[in-house]
Amino acid sequence: MSVFVLGTASHVGKSTVVAALCRVLSNRGITAAPFKAQNMSLNSFVTQDGAEIGIAQAEQASAARLEPEADMNPILLKPTGERVSQVVLMGRPYRDIPILDYYQETEVLLSHAVRAAERLMNRYGHIVAEGAGGAAEINLYDRDIANIRIERELGLPIILVADIERGGVFAQVYGTLELLPPDIRPLVMGIIINKFRGDPALFEDGIRIIEDLCGVPVLGVIPFISLPLPSEDSLSIEDKKACDHPIRIAVIRLPQISNFTDFESLERSAMVVYVRPGLPLAGYDCIIIPGTMNTVDDLRIVNESGCAAEIHAARERGVPIIGICGGYQMLGLEVIDEGVEPSYVHYEGLGLLRTVTRISKYEKTTERVTRTASAVGPILPSVGTVKGYEIQADKTERTGDDEAFYGEGTVSQDGLVIGTYLHGLFENSSAANALLSFLYAQKGLEYVPTDEKTWHDPYEHLAAGIERYVKLDPILTLFET
Repeated sequence: MSVFVLGTASHVGKSTVVAALCRVLSNRGITAAPFKAQNMSLNSFVTQDGAEIGIAQAEQASAARLEPEADMNPILLKPTGERVSQVVLMGRPYRDIPILDYYQETEVLLSHAVRAAERLMNRYGHIVAEGAGGAAEINLYDRDIANIRIERELGLPIILVADIERGGVFAQVYGTLELLPPDIRPLVMGIIINKFRGDPALFEDGIRIIEDLCGVPVLGVIPFISLPLPSEDSLSIEDKKACDHPIRIAVIRLPQISNFTDFESLERSAMVVYVRPGLPLAGYDCIIIPGTMNTVDDLRIVNESGCAAEIHAARERGVPIIGICGGYQMLGLEVIDEGVEPSYVHYEGLGLLRTVTRISKYEKTTERVTRTASAVGPILPSVGTVKGYEIQADKTERTGDDEAFYGEGTVSQDGLVIGTYLHGLFENSSAANALLSFLYAQKGLEYVPTDEKTWHDPYEHLAAGIERYVKLDPILTLFET
């Protein structure tokens, strides 16, 4: 048997609960693969065989001590513009679809999702499935691939997760259960209240009230646990809190920002602020331009909002500027859209690197890579050899400057402007330490490097929290057959 984790709303902590359960099961010698039929996220990950899946499922696979694979997230939606998303099916680009047309694909996509779940259960024995958004979207029940439709196919016991931090937890739980379809409601075997601030014992009366109202046991009340887990979507940017680190790093919050999880590891030793284009960049020690689902549109906004001028002013002050993927493309001389007829369209870049990017095809190259940094400037020589992944549909050519990494990327002559397609760069402790050591030294401060062992695997702490605050016996029983 397996289990399905549904939520009363988006961002209630479903992904974290799934990751925790995967590690708890793994610690008991039980293999259970994570599974999310449909995910909407611009934070993605590339598997060993080049498939693109949501970052959350990749992290959950790590929690389960499994290698991430496309079956764990068969449908990934990546918004590309107003009411349009790129559909990544089984790890590969399928097509760009307006949301109204997307629902015409329900039956085809659902069949792929069901087969993916069945393959995982056949291969690993169990799955810990995750829904998307709120489970009680009654207007979508006939086409809700992520929750109701896939549950009808799989028939798994359900754990409902609610977020008490945002308030209204009684209405969340009671309303969701009452609105679930009659054939789905009896499958809910337990409730988890998440993100409780304070002593969970203070909510004992609340537990009794929920159980009396709903007739479903509350399996646990989990306190707010702060862990360095990658964010699943842009909602998480709003939740980021300011910290008191002496180093301030500005990440340009592009309208179609993607893979901003690339920089979350830096939050351990720096104040990482997501700055909207047009706002001042004075006072920041480093500027990062992240990936985007639409380089051309976001480059136009960077230029028109005054953000480009702010970046150039930071460059004049000697502030390091780093571009990843789409951000790397923007740092160049120009971006040429070769897919526009009858003639190519040229867009002026920031001109901080001597490169030209050509956008010419829909297909993407997605691969895991190992790169060795060049010895140019004060930062890259300490990076060494790193691992990451590239998601690339365009071609960037150097017309000058040196490679940032052997075989890829570009770095300015002084080493302070760096562009690369390498996602996950700062998940390597050597890369994060190289950047942070330089930034701390510029302020005359001492930086204590973090080793690789401490850098990764927060799941033991997460599992310990679940073990302490959740009644696991009813859940573990599901995995004994």
